Amino acid sequence: MLTVKDIMTKPVVVIRRSATVENAIWLMRGKRVRSLMVEESYEKGPYGILTEKDIVYKVIAPGDNPHFVRVGDIMQQPCIQVPASATLQEAAQILADAGIHRAPVIEDNELLGMVSVTDILMKGHPGAPPRDELSQRIQEALQHARIIDDEEAQMEQECDIAWQVLEDMRS
Repeated sequence: MLTVKDIMTKPVVVIRRSATVENAIWLMRGKRVRSLMVEESYEKGPYGILTEKDIVYKVIAPGDNPHFVRVGDIMQQPCIQVPASATLQEAAQILADAGIHRAPVIEDNELLGMVSVTDILMKGHPGAPPRDELSQRIQEALQHARIIDDEEAQMEQECDIAWQVLEDMRS
């Protein structure tokens, strides 16, 4: 049986809480990721997480300048964590219960990776034909997508496609 450790994405991109949101945006664009782990701090507690959604809702929408806002001011902390030994069903339930799309995999206070809904959908049953409607639609959409040589860019495209299919099904 597959566990989170088998499908998680690694390495994880980490940023300091003292960095500006502008720095975070550049790092996300450069590394082609949708979230950053925020380093843990002795005084302020465990790891935090910064997502694109945090930046859009907490900085861009209110009209704040990303150059002056610090990551530590808008990050989510503590963040929901998924154990490396969790089954994919357990991980999916943790993400669903929290209403989030991704979470760090942390064990013994060590950051091991990141797991997302897309990881679960795309890597959960390699080679097996998808049985549920969502997985089938995602597979069909991916078959019609443009092939990208860059592995990171391809993963980003696959994530975008998966979320678009999910949003279309909700409508």
